[in-house]
Amino acid sequence: MSPFKNDRFIKACFREPVDQTPVWIMRQAGRYLPEYRAVRAEAGSFMQLCRTPELACEVTLQPLRRFDLDASIIFSDILTIPDAMGLDLSFAEGEGPVFAKPVRTERDIHALTVPDPAKLNYVYDAIKLVTHELDQRIPLIGFCGSPWTLACYMIEGRGKTGFPLAHKMLQEQPMLLHHLLETMATSVAQHLNAQIAAGASAVMIFDTWGGMLGTADYQTFSLAYVKKIITELNRQHGERKIPVILFTKGGKKWLEVMIDSHCDVLGVDWEVTLKEARMRTGDKVALQGNMHPASLLETPEKIRAEVQTILASYGQGAGHIFNLGHGITPDVPPEHVAVLVDAVHEFSQRKDA
Repeated sequence: MSPFKNDRFIKACFREPVDQTPVWIMRQAGRYLPEYRAVRAEAGSFMQLCRTPELACEVTLQPLRRFDLDASIIFSDILTIPDAMGLDLSFAEGEGPVFAKPVRTERDIHALTVPDPAKLNYVYDAIKLVTHELDQRIPLIGFCGSPWTLACYMIEGRGKTGFPLAHKMLQEQPMLLHHLLETMATSVAQHLNAQIAAGASAVMIFDTWGGMLGTADYQTFSLAYVKKIITELNRQHGERKIPVILFTKGGKKWLEVMIDSHCDVLGVDWEVTLKEARMRTGDKVALQGNMHPASLLETPEKIRAEVQTILASYGQGAGHIFNLGHGITPDVPPEHVAVLVDAVHEFSQRKDA
């Protein structure tokens, strides 16, 4: 017996039959919502918003008040772990994340240690608040960045096209990079397990920059560490079985090998159809995706048509979680999100579940 009043998302993660395809949206608590912008202004900074459990709880719940979503995701950031390591994270207006203390030398990297979980208590406290407010209505997803993605930011010090310093270290000091990735894998596993212990009912690993790598480097410097994390997760928490979602942006080339990570769900972007992804993965995992975020800028009629196209691409049977192929953009009208969510439920209704 599921503990959730709406358990479509959890069932779909494990490829069990559902009455309607579940839907949630990456970055569903975000700048496209005026109520989010108001709370962000009240907090004074993005990091202060993340570090204040009551405010993080509020913005996590905001999209659920507007839309009939089947899952929630905790409001946080993938870079909280390196911040807890002492790299001093801030978000510059119009520039994105910036680390005051990037790690670029052997001394920098060997000085890093797995952070004390107490330094990330604000994330776990926010999860506890949200799960209390949800009252088993729908599941809550916890998340982290992959070690490779985190390392890109930590070495570069900020987001930068191609992350040239990270690639330079990969080519010239691969063993030093492996040391950093090993530290980050242990840290990510610890952080995800703490989110599960706090009440997260599923976890997602964002390998945002894995797609930049060549095939051999992807398997060596990204996927190998994702596998390590997944093997260290407490995937049975009491009576709850915790599904794991892996999303590698630009990862269409490696769907077959990503299955070997032992994830339950593969998130896919719009560069591959769900029909092809399903054929290549052989129904061994559930699939999450994969509407282009720009589709939400189209008319309601076109949004509904695109929803039908994506549902048809997946086809019949269990194991699909509807989502965007990447995070929602700030320029999307909230009304269009409502059109999307309602269309997914309307067009995916099943009488045989």
